[in-house]
Amino acid sequence: MKKERELKVFTGTANHPLSEEVASYVGIPLGLGETKRFSDGEISVYIGESVRGDDVFIIQPLCHPVNDNLMELLIYIDALKRASAKRINAVIPYYGYARQDRKMRARDPITAKLVADLLTTAGADRVICMDLHAGQIQGFFNIPVDHLLSIPILARYFKQKNIKNGVIVSPDLGGVTRARELGERLHMPLAIIDKRRPEPNVAEIMNIIGDVEGKEAILVDDLIDTAGTITMGAEELLQRGAVAVYACCTHPVLSGPAKERLLHSPIKEVVVTNTIPLKNSLKLDKITVLSVASLIGDAIKSIHKELSVSKLFD
Repeated sequence: MKKERELKVFTGTANHPLSEEVASYVGIPLGLGETKRFSDGEISVYIGESVRGDDVFIIQPLCHPVNDNLMELLIYIDALKRASAKRINAVIPYYGYARQDRKMRARDPITAKLVADLLTTAGADRVICMDLHAGQIQGFFNIPVDHLLSIPILARYFKQKNIKNGVIVSPDLGGVTRARELGERLHMPLAIIDKRRPEPNVAEIMNIIGDVEGKEAILVDDLIDTAGTITMGAEELLQRGAVAVYACCTHPVLSGPAKERLLHSPIKEVVVTNTIPLKNSLKLDKITVLSVASLIGDAIKSIHKELSVSKLFD
């Protein structure tokens, strides 16, 4: 008798709280998996239950330490493949190495494509990501990619604030589509910060396109890393006549001087999601964390039942 394809959810060590929340939402316990390290730092993964013929989802964002978390995910996929899982779905709430998605100079690597190749070669049958740094990264894969968006979650939160005279601000030209979608959901106009980046993690503001005077501005981006762009943008918006500035993003990378910059910035509130776990040392009163567990959980249920994922964003 043929075994019915069972749904199982496993987690790496990168964001265990989110994985537990997702599994609870789906209504199943987390799969029995264990990650250990040899004394030299090599990663070992053990799958503690049968997955033969099952539909398996492994949740692992590629956040700090990104190389360890990426390697752990690849080893998990390999272990599940060798254990005869029917379908292996890599759930990557934060897709690391995505900022190098094209050659900006001669002899540059394209790491977003490299990671896609590694995941496919390891044995992933499908990838589920949230708010990729660039949408074209989906085309780097030769397997299905479900691209989940946090804009509906962010929009619901800001709707509750009843901002009467607001404007949505994209911190760069590349984020206009994201900002426009948030603006449409909140019925707010759009403004754009024209900036250039002379080198990684360094930004220079050139101009602001759009009317921000007398308005409450909401800066929206896919991630906040060192917080240089977002804090510089907030200061410029206030100088141009904005009365208050909020900031929001999907991925709170928050590396290097990010905490100090946000702490001393004029930003009223920073709204992020839990795709990346926020360390206690990075928690600030002005940072609000929204959960994406229900969105990922709904996507997992839809994929398992072979239903449309796009309906989640209607």
